Amino acid sequence: MSRYIRALKLFWSTAIAAELEYRINFAIAALSSIGNLAGSLFGLFLFYRTGYTFAGWKWEEAVIVLGIFTILEGFSSTFLAPNLSKIVDHVQNGTLDFVLLKPISSQFWLSARAISPWGFPNLIFGFGILLYAGNKLELGISNYLLGLVPLLFGCVSLYSIWFILGATSIWFVKIYNVTEVLRGLMEAGRYPMAAYPASYRFFFTFVIPIAFLTTVPSETLLGRGEAIWIIGSMFLAIGLLYTSNRFWRFALRFYTSASS
Repeated sequence: MSRYIRALKLFWSTAIAAELEYRINFAIAALSSIGNLAGSLFGLFLFYRTGYTFAGWKWEEAVIVLGIFTILEGFSSTFLAPNLSKIVDHVQNGTLDFVLLKPISSQFWLSARAISPWGFPNLIFGFGILLYAGNKLELGISNYLLGLVPLLFGCVSLYSIWFILGATSIWFVKIYNVTEVLRGLMEAGRYPMAAYPASYRFFFTFVIPIAFLTTVPSETLLGRGEAIWIIGSMFLAIGLLYTSNRFWRFALRFYTSASS
């Protein structure tokens, strides 16, 4: 374990040092995050300006969901996109050979090799929204701590899904469109699941588990989450993480190295 921690410190320190050579990018990323967040708030405002509400969700409660969604966007931009989007390049260029020869888990190396600080604004703004809306709703520190649990499970689930898609590049080299489809489906997490018809709620809960990424953490934070959904979020995260590892090992059986 200590070897992996040392490797992680080395990975992230070198990645951040390299990225900070272009510091203007942080300002651009912050402005982009502000623009996206303003657009999301405006879109949500269009629903509520006439007195309409999503079933059982007040304005501030819907903003909580948007805050969770923004945090997940920041998590994806900071940790997932810089790493998992490069799996295709490693397969195409044959550099996956060198990854497999390293004395650490190839999945760990591919998942943690880089970090992008340009996702930090979304993380900051997301938590800022939670604090603002939580203050309006008079939520306590216990609410935030409870809400953090399914949010962490949601991050694990999102990572696992993305890695499984990345692993399919062993067979299908051009999978960029697949990851874009995942990003598009993630957009449904901007709003509570109550905003969608029953068939959509079923799809976003049991087929593509978007509900476990945003709505379940939001309801837990608001103090009305049911234990069954939190436990389900835990089992989903564990199951997807295990599946991602087994699927990667299975995919490597079909990998033809650059030297063969």
